[in-house]
Amino acid sequence: MEDFGIYTLANDIVYNQLVALLNSIEVNVSPNLPICIIPYDQKLDRVKLEVSSRPNVTLFENKSSMQRWQDFYNQAWNAHAQASQLKQGHSRKWYKQSNLFRKMCAFDGNFKRFVFYDADSLAMSSLDRVLEKLDHYDFVFDDWEHGKSTPVAALNFARIEKAICLPESQVRPLLHCSSFFGSKQGIFNQDELEMLRKCLVKNQEFTWINERSWWCDADLFSYMTLRCKRPLFNFTLSPNGRDITGNCADADPFVNINNVLYNQDGLKPIHRLHYMNYPAINFTRLCQGEDVDIRYRDELLYYRFLKEPEKRPQQLKPPSIVAKTNRFIQKVKSRIERMIS
Repeated sequence: MEDFGIYTLANDIVYNQLVALLNSIEVNVSPNLPICIIPYDQKLDRVKLEVSSRPNVTLFENKSSMQRWQDFYNQAWNAHAQASQLKQGHSRKWYKQSNLFRKMCAFDGNFKRFVFYDADSLAMSSLDRVLEKLDHYDFVFDDWEHGKSTPVAALNFARIEKAICLPESQVRPLLHCSSFFGSKQGIFNQDELEMLRKCLVKNQEFTWINERSWWCDADLFSYMTLRCKRPLFNFTLSPNGRDITGNCADADPFVNINNVLYNQDGLKPIHRLHYMNYPAINFTRLCQGEDVDIRYRDELLYYRFLKEPEKRPQQLKPPSIVAKTNRFIQKVKSRIERMIS
């Protein structure tokens, strides 16, 4: 059992992002920290080869843990009234296509304390500040989920206040994402998870989760941390202004100094760069030499090919007319198949 380690969730589809993340951790966090990859699914051929080449990286293999969390997620989702409406209308059950909630397996792993990164991220600085906070808190986050407007916030403030008299002003600071977090082994054990399941299903507290989310894994995670009443810290709400930064590649301005990004305002160090809202196929195409519109793509390419500089595309070229046409046809075909199913 290790005192501290890092988790991520990945499969072969996000292989390029995974390699970039692993290299960025090695350079910007530590070359020796143990890292465990939780399988998103069984598409792992390239991932397994990468794991075999890195002595500090392992693959999470606790199948009972993965099933436990998938069952919990599905039970919570199926409790919702709109789930029944979808079934009656024979609509596609999109939630079965997602294994994002497997990231919760980090709580069942071998690291006493850990940090989880989404695979579409680059580590940009030491995790010392996160570890310091874990001495006093059970959850540590660094995101702006709490800043979303009430109609699109993770949780339904009015229903929570009516149920347990907790006003929005106290609930809002507890909202968070699931793309980056620090926590501890053993939280959400079987008894605690069963308690949460009863609250969600039997007591119908699934209504506390905003319906617009359609059971986003991050929103369900926010419900869980709120309900378990454990101490939580978010760097974006820190009293120390140096802690407050952005982290999103598609939204925030950063400054590159020696391939490490800093918050543009004050050159504050950031924990990670998150390439949210970019489809995985864009990274595959970028790494194959296609001119893809991804902000901070040079940083992605730098870390992706850090150990294989000879394989880095020397020039990015736009896709051919044939490629564009084939992609359009595939998109239309996929849309029709979804409508039929």
